[in-house]
Amino acid sequence: MLHPLITTASPPMPRASLVSEQPCQRCVSCCVRPACVFGVLKEGALRQIHHRIDAISLDPGQVLFSAQLPGTAVFTIRSGVVRIEKTDAQGDRRILRLAGRGDFLGPEAMLNQTYATNAIACTPVQACRIPRLQIEDLMRLQPDLAVTLMKRWQRTLDDADEWLTELTRGPVRQRMLRLLLKLCEYNEEITGLIWLPSRQEMGAMLDMTFETASRLVSALRREGILVPIDSRHARIEMDALLNALREESQATEDPG
Repeated sequence: MLHPLITTASPPMPRASLVSEQPCQRCVSCCVRPACVFGVLKEGALRQIHHRIDAISLDPGQVLFSAQLPGTAVFTIRSGVVRIEKTDAQGDRRILRLAGRGDFLGPEAMLNQTYATNAIACTPVQACRIPRLQIEDLMRLQPDLAVTLMKRWQRTLDDADEWLTELTRGPVRQRMLRLLLKLCEYNEEITGLIWLPSRQEMGAMLDMTFETASRLVSALRREGILVPIDSRHARIEMDALLNALREESQATEDPG
């Protein structure tokens, strides 16, 4: 059962804002283009559609899209970290997974459904908003795009399964260690620092109480595995983290 501090529905948050850029040049030169939805399109095709792709800039806490709203577009994350979360009728909040550079969000929009989750920026985020109708038009002209979309959708499902399997089951220390390893996938390219979730957010990711998350973080700091830089950034000592994971795995396999 989650701690009361993390079971209250989050208050309304400011929406994303659009930023002015040269869209076609942005699409052609984008560093995540090979992994994004339109990676299969040639420059000529991008020039035909760029005016309908919005560049979005979010500050931490801003909402990319909200559950139960009509799914009118899909999104690709160009930089930053986004959390995907749900809040049930009782106000219990669960962070289902994180998304980062190159990830594809909001695939339910392709079926003209409402969004199933909330997507909220954890760090400054740059994203592209691609209208559903635009993708439908393109799929009629370029069949390869449909295959790309199916692959991206499958990757989204695989990521969700991995979070469920790796981060909400097993001993609490093992879950926390796995979370730190997962956060390293979203580290800052220049500094190598990770975004450090709050203890409440850790609890909502790992299905543990605020107190348990705080106790585990304190222990990992003492062990030199987690080195906080400020309230929202930390450095991970990877060798120490991997050693701790091996020890935890061995202890789980051989409890005697």
